[in-house]
Amino acid sequence: MSHPTTRILAMLELLQAGHRIGGAELARRLDVDERTVRRYAARLEELGIPVVAERGRYGGYGILPGYKLPPLMLSDDEATAVVLGLLAGRRAGLPGEATESALAKVQRVLPAALRERVQALQETLGFTGAAREGVSPATAALLSLAAAARARRRTRIRYRSWKGADSERDLDPYGLVFHSGRWYVTGHDHGSGEVRTFRVDRVLAVEQRAETYEIPDDLDPVRHVTASLASVPYAHEVEVLLETTLAEARRRIPASTATLTEAPGGVLMSTRAERLDGMAQMLAGLGWPFVVRRPDALREAVRTLARTLRDQADRS
Repeated sequence: MSHPTTRILAMLELLQAGHRIGGAELARRLDVDERTVRRYAARLEELGIPVVAERGRYGGYGILPGYKLPPLMLSDDEATAVVLGLLAGRRAGLPGEATESALAKVQRVLPAALRERVQALQETLGFTGAAREGVSPATAALLSLAAAARARRRTRIRYRSWKGADSERDLDPYGLVFHSGRWYVTGHDHGSGEVRTFRVDRVLAVEQRAETYEIPDDLDPVRHVTASLASVPYAHEVEVLLETTLAEARRRIPASTATLTEAPGGVLMSTRAERLDGMAQMLAGLGWPFVVRRPDALREAVRTLARTLRDQADRS
């Protein structure tokens, strides 16, 4: 994005989102300094676009409410990027109905030649990963929680548990996480006094409160959600010492499946498993030497797998 005109148009695209964007954030996205951002804003005003600049902590740049911009035109590369994003999102488990309707609308407004090329891509594109079945939360709840998290505003949510019981909770939302086809919100639950994770599709209502809060510096919503899901009770508690490095273990083992900590001799993997034969297969597939700490039944599951593999190897 080297040409000034290209940057000015890019700034216009950012402002079309309809909310304030700080000067520093605009400068970062456009790869310029804040003085140049002010110059671009003045240039847009000269072109008849009412750019509003407000100072202060919550200030920034925006477009005067009520002003209607011409329809957004996409280049070939931009249209292809949008369609690819929608296709990948559908495969990952994002809400199907909304994704399909958005995909249809984008394709309907494309020029005929580009539409044919994009449809060819859609019909011939393959994915190596299995498709996920997503669970769609209420859009109002999802957007309300996102707005509250950005503004650091406490919320009162009405939540339905997996048993079907409804409750009201005061929640300081720290962030939203999309994982394995589901949306989650993590934050400080004032009822329990702990950082908790909730499924957004079970949030029935969201009310934004006046109280504000700060997010702890060491709190990573993604890491917290995946760790929470990894601790969901299963039939067997498993601890195995893997003879490898922590970096390599984290590269091969998702945080959603196990907790990994450095230990003398390697990495301690702590997790829960419904079936020990499946855990034995996972350990064999990793290819690292390992020591089973618990349960003892996992040792027998590994021995059974070894006998099965030996029998398969002896077949002729």
